Amino acid sequence: MLVVTRRPSQRIVFPSLGITVHLLKWAKGAARIGIEAPPEIPVLRDELLSTLEETARRSRHDLANTLSKATLAVQLAQKQVEAGRSEAAIVTLNLAMESLEALVAAHRPPALPDGPPAPRRCHALIVEDDVNQRELLAGLLGMNGCQCDQVGDGEDALAYLDSGRRPDVILLDMALPRCDGPATLRRIRADERFARVKVFSLSSTPPHELGIADGPTGFDAWFAKPLNPQRLWEVMQESVCGPNSSN
Repeated sequence: MLVVTRRPSQRIVFPSLGITVHLLKWAKGAARIGIEAPPEIPVLRDELLSTLEETARRSRHDLANTLSKATLAVQLAQKQVEAGRSEAAIVTLNLAMESLEALVAAHRPPALPDGPPAPRRCHALIVEDDVNQRELLAGLLGMNGCQCDQVGDGEDALAYLDSGRRPDVILLDMALPRCDGPATLRRIRADERFARVKVFSLSSTPPHELGIADGPTGFDAWFAKPLNPQRLWEVMQESVCGPNSSN
């Protein structure tokens, strides 16, 4: 420990560290000092350092708790699926996703004001009459940076397109009420306004069994149920979103 006596305006210098301590003022038993240091060396008051350490400790605690809850939720959902309780499993997984999304939002770094422009987001329309399936798929694609709109059948999909909205890709189920997948596809392909919209089939039935031919009048891609979401997203990146899409 270095013990020195200094008057106001006098300094203490640490040459090897590039740090200088200025005694600015002495009054009523308290000294006011200034410290110059290189930008890579943090200078903090002791009480502030304690506050930062406590904040970091709480952050680690919150992270551990959230990850623990998510792990338990996934394991519980697996057991619920095995027991045939699919709806309960979806509720459990939704709770886990909400916790993880809140955690991600809390730790997301601020956007750089002068950084490069953000890549264009992929935009998908999910046409599926099963509410749980389409919301889960929208959630997964959304986590990859894809903007998802949802409708419940072919008539709603056609009304969506007639309103002027143009998704990059339509993810189309085949067994739909009112206007099924094949009929919806035919009406989309017959309208030149929708010529650039890609249509992907999501079905357990192969296109040829539905009487849908290959080529420009058919699907741009077909994905069997149960879906492989990773493969679906990879094809969307390659053919729809472009090379700058999120991974």
